Amino acid sequence: MKVYELLTIPHLEGMQIIAGESGKENEVESVNMMDAPDIIQFLNQNEFLITTAYHLKDHPHLLSELVKAMSEQCCAGLGIKTKRFLDKIPDEVISLANELSLPIIELPLDLSLGQIVNLTFHTILDKRAAELKLVLETHKQFTNIIMQGKGVQSLLQDLSQMIKRPVQLIDQHFKPISQPIMNMDFSSLFDGISIPAASSFPITFSFLSTKQNCTLFPVNISEKKNGFLMIIGEIERNDQLTLLTIEQAANVISFALMKENALKQHDRSIRNDFFLHFLNGTFASQEEIIGRAEEFSLHHKQMYICAVGKIDGNLLHPTYTQRHEKEDDVFDFIEGKLSAYTQKIHFFKKADSCILLFEVQDHDHSPIVYVETCLIQLQEKVSKYLGNTISFGVSTLCQNFLHTKDGYTEAADALSQGKLSKKTEYIQTYHTKDIMELLRQIPLEDLKNFYSFTLNGFSATKIEEEQSLLETLSVFLETHCQISETAKRLFVHRNTVVYRIEKCEEILGKSLKDSETTLQIRLALRIKSLLES
Repeated sequence: MKVYELLTIPHLEGMQIIAGESGKENEVESVNMMDAPDIIQFLNQNEFLITTAYHLKDHPHLLSELVKAMSEQCCAGLGIKTKRFLDKIPDEVISLANELSLPIIELPLDLSLGQIVNLTFHTILDKRAAELKLVLETHKQFTNIIMQGKGVQSLLQDLSQMIKRPVQLIDQHFKPISQPIMNMDFSSLFDGISIPAASSFPITFSFLSTKQNCTLFPVNISEKKNGFLMIIGEIERNDQLTLLTIEQAANVISFALMKENALKQHDRSIRNDFFLHFLNGTFASQEEIIGRAEEFSLHHKQMYICAVGKIDGNLLHPTYTQRHEKEDDVFDFIEGKLSAYTQKIHFFKKADSCILLFEVQDHDHSPIVYVETCLIQLQEKVSKYLGNTISFGVSTLCQNFLHTKDGYTEAADALSQGKLSKKTEYIQTYHTKDIMELLRQIPLEDLKNFYSFTLNGFSATKIEEEQSLLETLSVFLETHCQISETAKRLFVHRNTVVYRIEKCEEILGKSLKDSETTLQIRLALRIKSLLES
């Protein structure tokens, strides 16, 4: 309680401040009685001392030394029964108390010092009990909000109404975790601000641009990550109820965020395990892959672009654990930023690299440009907030989820090519190397349609005959239409080759001497092998 609140205690009527009134806001945490001249060494900060001044009646000048010593000890105030042994407080003591803002209170004569101590302690304990009751009720109210599944945002709204101040939850990089407060640009407001690790909380400061006061309370997001509960507006240090309410909210939010983070880590581990098994080819069939991918919102018919990222440099840390922790910090930071982008981006980790699958829509005119723009923004944020640089390799367009396996290989290959040139913080796009890789960029339905249009007539023959005719046609075209070489490679008679080629021309209704026809057939045969794989 405050010194001025002592005067309002019902059973202590008659108490009044006779000096040092400017210190009436001093905090009173305990009460002590003076029964010896050397009492000062037994006093504590924020303690209220009461006395009959019996030991000072013959030495009034010692009262000045007591007042000075109590001020240095940051005591709350001094209560004296002035009409008992001291007829009057010396003027120099009054002046000194006024100068040091140490309240001197005249105590009523009809109460003993013991009664005054007991009544004061009783009032302090009653007030503290009321505060603790409020803390418990507030904690219960905030906990119920989370237990009922209303979420942290609902809790923040209730807190804001209680303390009548805007409230925002931000991460260690001063980015909003909860729904942002309107008309506040956090990136510019907190630009250049850093909170020392050894800081005592809460921390209050003012924004130069808006002249607004802001108070930060620590919030645990995970075992290694901390955020802040930001209160817009100054909070007086003596406003204990508001401080206690905010602290209870911060505690409940910490538990909620840590639980939420643990669940995310669990889900992330399962997703990551699936994708790594997919890359390693451990699933029995394509149907199993497609079915399991759907569980993680990885739709087979969706087009993707794959990017593989790796932190530049060797990350020279004293231990393997510290190196691994640094990689986790960077990759977790990147994953946390992906939700800000309009198109969905799936995130995975493999060893010392991260994998990003960008969903591509049919109406996207330049998906590679969009992907590169996103990656550049991520590089800038990693450099700004974590002090590291990261490079990416980017695949060509994957027509469906199954093709992302090849997309990963392309992206990893592009990343390696960039490292060979000794570059850092680069984005290297994969360049198609052969016709098969080029064909993979064409939608599956278009490939099937081209194949059917070119070689549809062969499906009307028997399966065995179709296979022998297509095999002969393939070898014939590969050997530049040389009948003898074709017969040699197929281990058949020359006349057999002639018969089969004539049969193929009959089915196709075209001559194999036409260059346009042979080009279409060669492409169709490549598409056949691609579809079968």
